[in-house]
Amino acid sequence: MAERIRIGVVYGGRSSEHPISVLSAGSVLAALDPAKYEVLTLGITRKGAWVRTDADPRQLQIAGSELPEVHSEGTGIVLRPGTSEAAVFADSSALALLDTVDVVFPVLHGAYGEDGTIQGMLEMAGIPYVGPGVLASAVAMDKLFTKVVLEAAGLEVGEYVVLRRGDPVLAADIERLGLPVFVKPARGGSSVGISKVRSYADLAEAVDLALEHDSKVLIEAAVTGREIECGVLQDADGTVSASLPAEIRLRPDVDWYSFEAKYLDDATDFDIPADVGERMVRAIQDAACRIFTALECSGLARVDFFVTAAGTLIVNEVNTMPGFTPISMYPKMWAESGVPYPELIDRLVATALARP
Repeated sequence: MAERIRIGVVYGGRSSEHPISVLSAGSVLAALDPAKYEVLTLGITRKGAWVRTDADPRQLQIAGSELPEVHSEGTGIVLRPGTSEAAVFADSSALALLDTVDVVFPVLHGAYGEDGTIQGMLEMAGIPYVGPGVLASAVAMDKLFTKVVLEAAGLEVGEYVVLRRGDPVLAADIERLGLPVFVKPARGGSSVGISKVRSYADLAEAVDLALEHDSKVLIEAAVTGREIECGVLQDADGTVSASLPAEIRLRPDVDWYSFEAKYLDDATDFDIPADVGERMVRAIQDAACRIFTALECSGLARVDFFVTAAGTLIVNEVNTMPGFTPISMYPKMWAESGVPYPELIDRLVATALARP
């Protein structure tokens, strides 16, 4: 057997998206070919403790309505910066197994995982990793700065207002945006902490909910249009390509794409490819690649758009570590584009190892 790649799959984390990370990790682990990879699984608890786990992909799934998570059982892990010595180690009994990894796949969503923090730590430790670097991760995680950068690059984003803790909600701003509005943490994902607000009387409660997850909140005008997503993949030679786009269609009794609609309820239908016509498919793919470059991404990203009745593309958000769960759109779009899940993982790892 050829020498296998030693890959560390990091999952869980301190963010509110902890269970989604666990679900994603289960799918990634199931797709890793044992003939190609020697897998080390590293879980991060909600409190931030790192533990070596013996993760079974079959256990990292939703059980009924119960979401999985990382618990503190297992060997504690310490990370040591340095490029020439072991970067990952634990107590002496596990040291022989943990002395090196070739690459890390940080299957982490949200704060302390998708926001440039773990990317910076891995850079300091000299460990290759899957996904965009510090700058792109931080900018894409912050929805305000994503809008600022993309507007500067000539891309259209929806109207919005930003609030920081203690700022008043101005009636004039809401009048400008119109109702309904979406209130969301500026640095969050998976629709956690997001509210759709139809009445000014409900706005304060929605802002308070968002502030539970972040000190900065966006109030966004509702956009009337079709919800379209597109995956971007960068190969080891630097080539950037876009998948076939997908359309998310909510069922008639579902009001918006909430956390429950995404993960717990049978509330959505998906069209891959989206039935938008060849010209619009090319426009979406081109815009997704432009956004990838504008944010200095590498490896992968998923770009979410609205397509209006007039054919205008409006960028909703960018995810630099999109979901990898069995129902996640990023791997589904690439599968429909001719890249099955195991090959997608292989290409992401190859790109990580090739990056200087």
